[in-house]
Amino acid sequence: MEIGVPKETKDLEFRVGLSPSSVRVLTENGHRLFVETGAGAGAGFTDEDYIQVGAEIVKTPSAAWNREMVVKVKEPLPPEYKFLALDQLLFTYLHLAADKTLTEHLISEGVTAIAYETVELPDSKRQAGTPTLPLLTPMSIIAGRLSVQFGARFLERQQGGRGVLLGGVPGVRPAQVCIIGGGVVGTEAARIAVGMGAQVKIVDVNLERLSYLETLFGSRVELLYSNSAQIEAVVPDADLLIGAVLVLGRRAPVLVSRSLVQQMRPASVIIDVACDQGGCVETLRSTSHTNPTYIEEGVVHYGVPNMPGAVPWTATQALNNATLPYVLKLANHGVKALDKSSALAKGLNVKNHQLVHPALREVFPDLANG
Repeated sequence: MEIGVPKETKDLEFRVGLSPSSVRVLTENGHRLFVETGAGAGAGFTDEDYIQVGAEIVKTPSAAWNREMVVKVKEPLPPEYKFLALDQLLFTYLHLAADKTLTEHLISEGVTAIAYETVELPDSKRQAGTPTLPLLTPMSIIAGRLSVQFGARFLERQQGGRGVLLGGVPGVRPAQVCIIGGGVVGTEAARIAVGMGAQVKIVDVNLERLSYLETLFGSRVELLYSNSAQIEAVVPDADLLIGAVLVLGRRAPVLVSRSLVQQMRPASVIIDVACDQGGCVETLRSTSHTNPTYIEEGVVHYGVPNMPGAVPWTATQALNNATLPYVLKLANHGVKALDKSSALAKGLNVKNHQLVHPALREVFPDLANG
């Protein structure tokens, strides 16, 4: 199969769909790889690194896109819509629930679009009541850890924050960190926040997950059942509020209203990792690595939808460790791989001009009905 690896075009997105080590595995299996020049530079991989493992370097985006399968990191942006083609296999993060325009283009062009974030292992492999999403997990781990790292930075007065040290010092209380959602992102955020000495609360609606988190953190984290009253009680006291809500294939529900943000201390910080799925904070909108924050209702908001792009050397390798087995199945079998892998089949979003993922059909009923 001919596989294209275009350079990412999202703002300051330095990850790349396939690393040289992944390309080597694919070329050794008889596949041809076409990598756009400079695609791996931001992650520390040169064109020569790709050439040495059998890839062909192409000079234009179209030369990478015009292949049977395209492997990316982030969703196609509007300037890339012209590269979408009939029966093209597209394997990348899509987050279509928050992007109706892209969904419509994928349907109209007849792309077979498989989203990393909806590839799901069988129910028997669920952990503590949550779905197992093998291709989302590595980036969720990184985003969760980065959310606290960035939160600590933007709490600094020079960055517009309250001037609060996350871990405090003897005689001065540490920062109050509230995490809404106890999945992978929330768990990793709590891990880092606890390690830095903050006082941490996790709010989640899944009692089984809260019980699991107790085995991880014991009394170091306050674990609270999520409802409107509980959220209203904990949010105003947060120096750092982290949104970590995931609803598979759907927009994140808005759990923190504008009126609640107004009750937070001036120059507190909100970081919503769910911003690529719409976000769970009413006042949050997507930002970028170039301009990551803005002030609304006196609170610092951070809504970069591709947070792991800040650490591309780590993130690219972590992502490839998870995606390569699935890329290889698709390369070896084409669309027939969907019949051989139930996990890949659950990842299918669009095929044959149809919106096929059940959650997306509920989000966009007008598109589901043609």
